[in-house]
Amino acid sequence: MNEQDKVRIHRLPTGVPGLDEIMGGGLPEYSFNIIAGSPGAGKTTLGHQIMFANATPERPALYFTVLGEPPVKMLRYQQQFTFFDETRVGSAIRFINLSQVVLEKDLDAVLEEITRHVDAASPGIVMVDSFRTVVRKVHGESELQLQAFVQDLALHLASWQATTFLLGEYDEGEMRGNPAFTVADGLFWLYQVVERNAVVRKLQIVKLRGQASIPGMHTFRISEAGLETFSRTLGLTPKKEKKASTRRLSTGVAELDTMMGGGIPEGDSILVAGSSGTGKSLLASHFIAEGIRQGESAVVAVFEERPRGYMDRAKNFNIDLETPKKEGRLEILYLRPLDLSVDEALREILKAVEGTDAKRLVIDSLAGFEMALAPGFRTEFRESLYRMLGALAGIGVTVLSTVEIEESFTDFRFSNFAVSFLADDIIRLSYVEIEAQLRKILMIVKMRGSGYSNDIREYFITPEGFSIGSRLKGYSGLITRVPEPLGPYSQNQEFTDLPESDE
Repeated sequence: MNEQDKVRIHRLPTGVPGLDEIMGGGLPEYSFNIIAGSPGAGKTTLGHQIMFANATPERPALYFTVLGEPPVKMLRYQQQFTFFDETRVGSAIRFINLSQVVLEKDLDAVLEEITRHVDAASPGIVMVDSFRTVVRKVHGESELQLQAFVQDLALHLASWQATTFLLGEYDEGEMRGNPAFTVADGLFWLYQVVERNAVVRKLQIVKLRGQASIPGMHTFRISEAGLETFSRTLGLTPKKEKKASTRRLSTGVAELDTMMGGGIPEGDSILVAGSSGTGKSLLASHFIAEGIRQGESAVVAVFEERPRGYMDRAKNFNIDLETPKKEGRLEILYLRPLDLSVDEALREILKAVEGTDAKRLVIDSLAGFEMALAPGFRTEFRESLYRMLGALAGIGVTVLSTVEIEESFTDFRFSNFAVSFLADDIIRLSYVEIEAQLRKILMIVKMRGSGYSNDIREYFITPEGFSIGSRLKGYSGLITRVPEPLGPYSQNQEFTDLPESDE
């Protein structure tokens, strides 16, 4: 069949942020759909968002209620959402109670009543809530009766060019062999999963005829704005091709730039690893402040303290983050609700990056990020982080992440999460005991495709911030944190630095 001969299916917006992308572009117009899930999963709210996104006085939405919440009670709660527009109720959106018909008459009468209202209003959207109540009407009778009712309803509504939704409380065991699910063009399943003390909401497009939806489970949240969904592939398909760059970004610390061969390659992911108090967040603040000084915008995602505290701490080292924040060139996100999904965090970060056109991003820290996730997502933290960094790299953002590690005298770690392979570059900060003094050392452990210094340098945290000193000579075993003095010859021996590159 030629492309010209194919029927073009128009897609309707759902009014739910992120859901159109998951569905592959929106709702197929004139489709017959089911929204299923347990009580409290968000079925009614999802139905209302779809109605308010599409209903007009010319093509209104009809919402049939069946023995569930009375319309007055339902509207009392639904009008708390920001998408709810009271001025459209009665004209563009109309509520019809079928309870009496369902209680007193048979399915043919129910179908006749729905048909009468649809024929009179010529609606664009039709909702039946809860359809499960209609199903109970034929409980114990012939299943063919229910199948005939569903098919007749779907046929009638399609002929009137209405996009239809049946809402009902089902569990997954009822999916097989159910005539309603067989007839449906689309099947939306909403879940609530309790993980320790956190509740995680998930959505699955089980079935969608005529277009390719994104498979799998997608998280969503219900807020005062209604449902917001977070695709599990969010950001992995960049909106525009990223151009290759040979530009280097300054860290804000001149000596560190020199050690890194001129700075951080633009678009890289950098991991700054060290134990508590080594200056990881301070180095991240220098990185952000330098970008702002050069006219760039930036985003900081903090998980362990609030934005006010983060700015005050930077101010102690004469790093002004408050001014660019007021000017809109810096956004500091506070993400710490303890039931996040990585996809939700990524959406907030991408929204901030796109809103400010940021070139630099700091995640401070990975340990705090992990703790902010719902327990179920922590087990998949490494895989989720891989997707997240890939999405950010796809839009050309240079990402600096901090990670706290536990010091050990028997090994030399780069991260507690086994995520060092995700980083293009690794800067390691550590303590070392020399002559009964605790001193700080820095080294570049890895840089992909770039030369770098293999010096182990002492550094200092001063009132002006991060300052790098000279190479520590005359000691062996510095990275064990228990160094030993070298002999006189070794102390005076000069070494020639050779550029190294990790491919």
